[in-house]
Amino acid sequence: MSAFEEFGDPLPKTTLDNIRKTKLALKAPLTTPVGKGFRSATVRMREEFHLYANVRPAITFIHGGRFDNIDLVMIRENTEGLYVGVEHYIPIDDDPRAVAEASGIITRSGCRRIAEFAFDYAVKHNRKKVTIVHKANILKILTGLFLETTLEIGKAYESKLIIEDRIVDNTAMQLVLNPYQFDVIVTTNMFGDILSDEIAGLVGGLGLAPGGNIGKDAAIFEAVHGSAPDIAGKGIANPTALMLAAAMMLEHIGHLELASKLKTAITKVLQEDNIMTPDLGGSSTTMEYTEAIIKRLS
Repeated sequence: MSAFEEFGDPLPKTTLDNIRKTKLALKAPLTTPVGKGFRSATVRMREEFHLYANVRPAITFIHGGRFDNIDLVMIRENTEGLYVGVEHYIPIDDDPRAVAEASGIITRSGCRRIAEFAFDYAVKHNRKKVTIVHKANILKILTGLFLETTLEIGKAYESKLIIEDRIVDNTAMQLVLNPYQFDVIVTTNMFGDILSDEIAGLVGGLGLAPGGNIGKDAAIFEAVHGSAPDIAGKGIANPTALMLAAAMMLEHIGHLELASKLKTAITKVLQEDNIMTPDLGGSSTTMEYTEAIIKRLS
């Protein structure tokens, strides 16, 4: 918002040029106006740098919830589907907004790309199972193409992985009945956005949910949650998701030891020191929590 107020663009050229140079960014949550105003800067960045794969892990850091020892990964196609923003109003009589129409766009090449990424990720990270999530029973062409193509790509991985497919609404229910039946989930843009928030709820909320947007030539890491202007300046925000996103970025560029050190510090502060921000049931301020992590790192 501040960039928009200063430059008239939430993504000024200097920002984009910097990301092109470094091929990396660690992005904090950005505010997007609802129903009007400029397009999501996050979506624009994904399109600008062709960040076709959105990786959102959900891992238990705080024990004692309904489910324990959760370790899931959502891999979401990041550039197609209904989020392409092809939408318009159709006027009827004197109502300029009588009908709203949107188009979802899914390409076979995009499906191949995300499928190969998901299966390669699963093998590389010693995962056992990939679940393809779709709505091909109703959206037979739009998500049917995704299912058809992903299953086709999956044939080359059948000796290494268990591959299954599920309808999105059943997946949503099964995740809260028995999340342990899932390992890696690969799905389309909007379904992945919705399900990844549900998965975050299994491990304590969006305050513990990092994400990585991966493309061929750049990668941008972020907290999954949005901005929270209602708590700005109160000193109670939870920085864990952004710290975990930083750990993902370190892993991406090969600094595995540093990433492990950061994640270990976060784990010990939450589990052993019992220092948590209010959204996690604690009473510590953002600064107190951060200082505890710095102490564990030193």
